[in-house]
Amino acid sequence: MAALNIDELVKDYARPVHAYLWRLTGDAQAAEDCLQETFLKAVRAAAEGTRVTHPRAWLYAVATNAARSFGRSASRRGRREQALDPELADGKPSVAEVAEHRQRLRDVAAAVRRLPRKQQAALLLRKYQGLEYDDIAVALGCSPEAARANVYQALRRLRIWLVEEER
Repeated sequence: MAALNIDELVKDYARPVHAYLWRLTGDAQAAEDCLQETFLKAVRAAAEGTRVTHPRAWLYAVATNAARSFGRSASRRGRREQALDPELADGKPSVAEVAEHRQRLRDVAAAVRRLPRKQQAALLLRKYQGLEYDDIAVALGCSPEAARANVYQALRRLRIWLVEEER
């Protein structure tokens, strides 16, 4: 176990944790707020001498909890309308392709938001943040097998929902 080094955590993880929070909350300002809360908690933990075995996974756990708190805030629920990935692929797509791409992103984002919170977080940590199942387990407070099952179930549900929408 190592003591938390805030400078290293910020340098190494601020951008990926922000991206994770943005995808989880669907709101750029909420992601900023949650990121600040995440690192504030990390600063407090470091000041208390907290030792952490997996700093990356621990930080994602703190971020996940910050996003959950945001999600429970009824006054902010209407702000979760942004797509998961605002960037289009390289090249010069036609107007119709851009519109179709944006609609597909909105459909995927809406489907991801429908997932149970643990499946949603596990999927985002795995597919967007690239965490291994052991780290996802630490971040979500479950076993690696449960983390893998949550990702599997999330993907299974998304496939079903998105195929149904295409019909």
